[in-house]
Amino acid sequence: MSAVSGSGRTVVVGMSGGVDSAVAALLLKREGWHVVGIFMKNWEDDDDAEYCASRQDLVDAAAVADVIGIEFEAVNFSAQYRERVFAEFLHEYERGRTPNPDVLCNAEIKFRCFLDHARAMGAERIATGHYARVRETGGRFELLKGEDGTKDQSYFLYRLDQEQLARTLFPLGGLYKREVRRIAREAGLPNHARKDSTGICFIGERPFRAFLSRYLPPRPGEIRAIDGRVLGRHDGLMYHTIGQRKGLGIGGIRGGDEAQAGAHEAWYVVAKDMEANALIVAQGHDHPRLLSDRLMAADLNWIAGEPPHSHWVYAAKTRYRQQDAPCEIERVDAHRCEVVFAAPQWAVTPGQSVVLYESDVCLGGGIISTTGSVL
Repeated sequence: MSAVSGSGRTVVVGMSGGVDSAVAALLLKREGWHVVGIFMKNWEDDDDAEYCASRQDLVDAAAVADVIGIEFEAVNFSAQYRERVFAEFLHEYERGRTPNPDVLCNAEIKFRCFLDHARAMGAERIATGHYARVRETGGRFELLKGEDGTKDQSYFLYRLDQEQLARTLFPLGGLYKREVRRIAREAGLPNHARKDSTGICFIGERPFRAFLSRYLPPRPGEIRAIDGRVLGRHDGLMYHTIGQRKGLGIGGIRGGDEAQAGAHEAWYVVAKDMEANALIVAQGHDHPRLLSDRLMAADLNWIAGEPPHSHWVYAAKTRYRQQDAPCEIERVDAHRCEVVFAAPQWAVTPGQSVVLYESDVCLGGGIISTTGSVL
């Protein structure tokens, strides 16, 4: 597509085929923006109808653009995705950690490659269907939670910087999901009732183990209780995560003395011994080994461009949809920070992100490297 004119009022909207990005484009068109829809193709490996819905996504996005009456094109960022997101995804699993590729995809693809593409077209702004808000205060841009607390997606956006936020619009930030579907239905958008997508886009509905084993060879080892007893075998530490209960294959094994309280409780993954290639498990959802009162995070990103104050009370999320957990930042430097929780948190997982908030303002965060148990 050739460069667009009137770039000061042109916005390029990332359209996934879903109802959220469709309504984002519709609302911007109604506000008088010159809207261009872009469909981003980020995955090509085994892109077939059985597991990957990208072909149907493209058809749906194009149909919406036609109804709204906006320009539309598809771009391929698969090479960048493989290099910047998927390579790190595999590296983290090799290290025994549990990554969140959606966070990295937002920072590297949706708000970097996509933004660069929009600039090359002559546009000044980009927009997505994320449930989040941007506010300019004193010459700085803040990332705020979406008004709909059940859909807020600021957790996935904490790696954005000032330049990216300055050029980004989130038209759905002040709306609730039910309102978005109502707007889509009343406007006659063909995807108004489409089910929300879940999971990692390139994995789709396929079995996770089968997918991962294509890129990382399985490495079987022992499943051990915290007292060292061997309870079973695992196919590879990469297939398991902290707090996991299902799929361990040891549900019928008692925990030590049959008379011991909790001997019949379910087993949970509490740690990975990378040196011994052993999966460590314990019984009971609230076992102390599943609780952490502190964590260290690295690979930090602070949205304001500088870290928040130490020893102030903030709130943190160590996983999406988690309720805000009161905390303090005890130590922070250019490379890492220590977060201490007011109450122990369940199944804090290395490789996942800890995201910090001050009220509705997302301050930034980092990748969890280590945790501190209450024991």
